[in-house]
Amino acid sequence: LAMVAARLDDGQELLAVNDLFIGARSHVSARYRLELRGISENHISSGIIVSTGAGSTGWLQSVVTGAFRVTSGVNGRHEPEPPLDAYRREWSSNKLYFAVREPFPSRASQTRIVFGTLEPGESLQIGSQMADGGVIFSDGVEADHLTFNSPALATIALADRHANLIVPA
Repeated sequence: LAMVAARLDDGQELLAVNDLFIGARSHVSARYRLELRGISENHISSGIIVSTGAGSTGWLQSVVTGAFRVTSGVNGRHEPEPPLDAYRREWSSNKLYFAVREPFPSRASQTRIVFGTLEPGESLQIGSQMADGGVIFSDGVEADHLTFNSPALATIALADRHANLIVPA
């Protein structure tokens, strides 16, 4: 199984089998600078979820389902909910999927980069603009986190290591 890695500019690293959360520790807005494929913008949001194929049916599916239902309702279409496997990716996929939670457009923040994939060799650069309370945690375990306060820079990419799934016979 592919894993995702968050590497801070001070050398700390955190791995996840399912997903990473990058944002604020409490229910305040996260502020950060996001860079992907030469495009860079300031963000204010509820944080970012980066999922592996194995994690695509968990937190990522929840974020995408919410976005779908809100868009459907705002547009007055009330489309039927997609099947549960609509967002499922292969567990063995070497792609990562990211979604910005509740992106806030303003004079100080942009929202062009809110969802996408990271192919092998690509990375997402995230620069913290949070004076206090910034965190990166993996697989829903908030207690085991990296502190992500300004001016920390995180590089998010496929991990060099993989996990092996052992299925009992």
